[in-house]
Amino acid sequence: MTRQTLRNATQLCDQSLIAPTERDAVEQVAARYAVALPPTLAALIDASDTKDPIARQFVPDAAELEHQPQELNDPIGDDAHSPVEGIVHRYPDRVLLKLTHVCAVYCRFCFRREMVGPDKPNALSAQALDAALDYIRTHSQVWEVILTGGDPLVLSARRLRAVMQELGAIEHVKVVRIHTRVPIADPARIAPDLVRAIKLKGKPTYVAVHVNHARELTPQARAACARMANAGIPLLAQTVLLAGVNDSEEVLAALMRALVECRIKPYYLHHADLAPGTAHLRTDIARGQDLVRRLRGRLSGLCQPTYVLDIPGGHGKSPIGPNYLARTGSNGSERVVIEDYNGQRHAYPPSA
Repeated sequence: MTRQTLRNATQLCDQSLIAPTERDAVEQVAARYAVALPPTLAALIDASDTKDPIARQFVPDAAELEHQPQELNDPIGDDAHSPVEGIVHRYPDRVLLKLTHVCAVYCRFCFRREMVGPDKPNALSAQALDAALDYIRTHSQVWEVILTGGDPLVLSARRLRAVMQELGAIEHVKVVRIHTRVPIADPARIAPDLVRAIKLKGKPTYVAVHVNHARELTPQARAACARMANAGIPLLAQTVLLAGVNDSEEVLAALMRALVECRIKPYYLHHADLAPGTAHLRTDIARGQDLVRRLRGRLSGLCQPTYVLDIPGGHGKSPIGPNYLARTGSNGSERVVIEDYNGQRHAYPPSA
């Protein structure tokens, strides 16, 4: 097992994660999009399986060079809602604070793939961070601040503690949420000092962990998540529906149950965004709706994420799960018909 993060085609080839015949194409991909595959995740890949779901998420593929007309450099419209550097204010009561453009691992489907990577600024400058914090201070409607990037947990405990203390001192900010892959990609980073750094006094810190396959929840990753949960930090999970990774009822069910067993509440199941070079990883919405319908009733309510689509152009997320209700009748006799998890339909209220 390699002890270093793999960052180029030669290193990937040396570890037998790509074939020598793929090297030139992967070099072209790496020249455009960031590559980083840490040892923890590299060790999970079965190099003999050409359809390995871990490799499909993190190992560059020549298909990333194929761009579709509908794909966008900023597929969820961050730029349209960025009043100052580092801030995205799309919804009235919450903002994103993008502290860094660096990640512990670079997902091949990332919707910010044109904005993140080692060739981008590593973190907000002190001046830009001050301006971002001033924006939050002067907008009293901001109830929640979401730390994202990049991945905020690649930053030092010292830097995170300083930012958290600034946010904790803003009276109208009641909740801080952190979006991260680090507990999965580099679980050793979730050390006691870092856990203490992100925990606020008197205000909740939520951590949303990005997980797409149950195999990512290694013993080390579970221990990292447990360190946060044991400290009183509520954990959520964000999952992206990906072709060839988790687009089956069995794989999704195993993931959602494993998350709940780790004290992580499934939060969102994202329909994959229209990021450049990601068509090979996207499913269609009908497939996603069918999968969510199959999970309903067969898995505990604790295991049910909300299937959402981030509408291109910066219009926000909307739930796109299956519909279980239809209306019938008119002129005062309107009733509804509700479908149960077995596909049977029932009038409501029931006939007398």
